[in-house]
Amino acid sequence: MNVLWLQSAGCGGCTMSLLCAENPNVLDTLGDGGIEFLWHPSLSIETGAEVVALLSAVERGEIPLDVLCFEGSVATGPRGTGRYHMLAGTGRAMLDWLRALAPRAEHVVAVGTCAAYGGITAAGGNPAGAMGLQYDGRARGGALSEAFTSRSGLPVINVAGCPTHPAWVTETLLMLAGGALGAGDLDAFGRPRFYADHLVHHGCTKNEYYEYKASARQLCEIGCMMEHLGCVGTQAVGDCNIRPWNGEGSCTRGNYPCIACTSPEFEEPGHPFTETPTIAGIPVGLPSDMPKAWFMALASLSKAATPKRIDVNAHSDRIRVVPNLKGRK
Repeated sequence: MNVLWLQSAGCGGCTMSLLCAENPNVLDTLGDGGIEFLWHPSLSIETGAEVVALLSAVERGEIPLDVLCFEGSVATGPRGTGRYHMLAGTGRAMLDWLRALAPRAEHVVAVGTCAAYGGITAAGGNPAGAMGLQYDGRARGGALSEAFTSRSGLPVINVAGCPTHPAWVTETLLMLAGGALGAGDLDAFGRPRFYADHLVHHGCTKNEYYEYKASARQLCEIGCMMEHLGCVGTQAVGDCNIRPWNGEGSCTRGNYPCIACTSPEFEEPGHPFTETPTIAGIPVGLPSDMPKAWFMALASLSKAATPKRIDVNAHSDRIRVVPNLKGRK
């Protein structure tokens, strides 16, 4: 299976994340799965006229295209022309190339939240007209039409994340190579369900503090960050804490709140990322599927039952009180 990878309006962070994959690295993983790059701006040696010739051959159908991966949002400005991002040496906008190549591809994969929904590059006044391939924020219909499907009959596959997890990219490509990813394997926003059916909350190392509503008030404290510091891991999709980056890291493990970077329009929550909006002291964003009355009853009981160990540690930058071992005299 061959992959053509294009980058548009973004920071290149999803490629950086992909290249940070270890044990095995991304090239070994994809190579073992029979996947090779036709071209990738960071990995391939072809440049200039060679790349232009390759893209033109794909456009004409002379080179079959299995997967078009697109990283970064699509700049559609000014006035829908896409000329804010011209593909060097071609005299054509990246928007034009996307619309020409996508119908040629067996599958189209949006790599990262910018490519999926617009992401950070669509924040603010969005003068560039940045949007995703098939979504403009939460609305269907982006640089490609709402009804677009690739030659496989699938819509754009949105491997959302900012940056996206390297294993989400490689697993998606391996599933496509094996014919194991169909329409039923995508959620309502086109994200692969193998990671989107999980919440960031699952596997979070702060879950004991969450259970007792033992909440941190500063980023240096190790308590739960939902109540005061803006963490939305109980609502955001992703298996970040089940299989952390390189087996070690995640945002919450680094003591920073989850900001739901796999979600459309996460870039403008309407409040600082590290603040939890409340009404009468009650967080506006409650855990998924939990009625407000239940949450309030649970929170009240949990706080009343909080062991001293958890309360002290929640407001510290390290473990101060260790668990009392059973049977210890």
